[in-house]
Amino acid sequence: MTGTTRRSLLQIAGLSVIATAAGCSEKPTSSGNAQNLGALGDVLPTQRDRTGTIKPDITGTRPVPDGYLRYPNPLTDAITTKPGTSGRAISAMTPVWGPAPPGTAQSAYLRAVNAELGTPVDFTVQDGGTYADKLNAVFGARDVPDLLCVPGWEIDKIPRFAEAAKVLFTDLTDHLHGDLVQPYRMIGSFPAAAWRNAVWNERLLAIPNPTDSPFPYALFTRKDLLDQRGIAVPGSLEQLLAAAKEVTDPARKVWAFSEIFPMVQMYHRVPGAKGGWRVRADGTPEFKYETAEYRQALEVMAKIYADGLVHPDLVASKGADQDQLFARDGAIVFAQAGMGFWQAAQAENPKSNLQPVPVFAADSGAPLVWGAGEPISYTFVKAGLPKDRVEELLRVVDWCSAPLGTQEAQLRDFGVAGKHHTAGPDGPVKTDLAFKEIANQYFFISGRNPAIGPFPNTPNYVRDVLTYSNETVKHLEKDPWEGLKLEMPARFAANRVPAEEKFTDVLRGRRPLSDVDGLVKEWRDNGGEEARALMARSL
Repeated sequence: MTGTTRRSLLQIAGLSVIATAAGCSEKPTSSGNAQNLGALGDVLPTQRDRTGTIKPDITGTRPVPDGYLRYPNPLTDAITTKPGTSGRAISAMTPVWGPAPPGTAQSAYLRAVNAELGTPVDFTVQDGGTYADKLNAVFGARDVPDLLCVPGWEIDKIPRFAEAAKVLFTDLTDHLHGDLVQPYRMIGSFPAAAWRNAVWNERLLAIPNPTDSPFPYALFTRKDLLDQRGIAVPGSLEQLLAAAKEVTDPARKVWAFSEIFPMVQMYHRVPGAKGGWRVRADGTPEFKYETAEYRQALEVMAKIYADGLVHPDLVASKGADQDQLFARDGAIVFAQAGMGFWQAAQAENPKSNLQPVPVFAADSGAPLVWGAGEPISYTFVKAGLPKDRVEELLRVVDWCSAPLGTQEAQLRDFGVAGKHHTAGPDGPVKTDLAFKEIANQYFFISGRNPAIGPFPNTPNYVRDVLTYSNETVKHLEKDPWEGLKLEMPARFAANRVPAEEKFTDVLRGRRPLSDVDGLVKEWRDNGGEEARALMARSL
């Protein structure tokens, strides 16, 4: 497959084989659909009281979750019986960003959690940066594991997802709707909004992993490196670009940026709702490619690349480890990442000081921040399994979803006492072995009620993240399609990655900025107008 590119893989596996698996035409002709999430009461679980709720130390401004400065003590047992009863291994596929963790035979962490589960989970861990490619291949081959993690942001990259999901995954409605969820106390306490998003084809097809941050990205900086140079944390785009030029020094192997184009788009108030849509003054939908703000952001980012301010390893290869270059090596001074990156990266390099750059607008007006209120990911159960096996899988997912303050959550998050963590004055402190072996494997086949818990090896984290989040949430973009679940037209979904790659070529100087008008026309002709029609109908 040496001649197969990421684009062709999406076209081959994503369109032809997935469409065939779903029992429909191989041509991506679906016009998409909109689902009213407010009319799904009959298929949703009856929400239970939050399990293990403890009083927060810092209250989040909703949808920001609450924060806890001290680890609960004593811990409670959330589940008193082993969820696994068959002894048969459970296959699971999850993403990881950074080095892949060792497998069960080499991992004391996996062996310890599996022992508590009573039935081992056998993980296949895939590179999060290319996870959509792997999902398309797995869907195309109709070879899904018992438990499959699908991050929310990857779903629109899979053409005819709802049709394929109907074939490949177990309909969980008759296992979990209403009071049927009662045996599963942990997942039964998840927010109703998260469950609504786990419905496709008006049926409950997955277990949601509720988000603990309403923001998809932040721009982080190595404040310790800025302090060494006497440079203040930037408060405007002009200051950011000036600082970037000052810190970039190829002779010392230091560059300003990772790939930060989404943040640059936010600084220019490019729309982000439902993947990049907004409503014009005349009431018609408009996609980000068509806006003047996107063109401005494209020009700014293209100049950042042309000026050599992005680390060359990231320009040359998707396989470069941004976390290593930024958080550990200090070879990057400003990096875009999800909020979940912050604590773990800070803990791995205690000498660093990672801080998010406060949001701003390029024109000094009110900032705009994209929202990420939908679940982080979804756990799907393989179709065709007998009822007792499905129930066993649900019990395992439920165990893995135990909340802060429970023995189960501590083992899931911190591993074995004495091996993966030591007892600190405010809670468990991870060891080097923990950073090697724990990569959120069980987190990505489950979920938990949103909360920002304490980490003794990053004592300032909870206050810092709540301070940033409670300020930034004021600028969340309003979504005109809030309350609707949209499955985009198949041609639009199939063209999403190829279109992005063409604009990336412009960013990186492989195509001139003068090509943009033509690229926008191509986008319209290859599903963009169909998507606009869907967005208009759904309003």
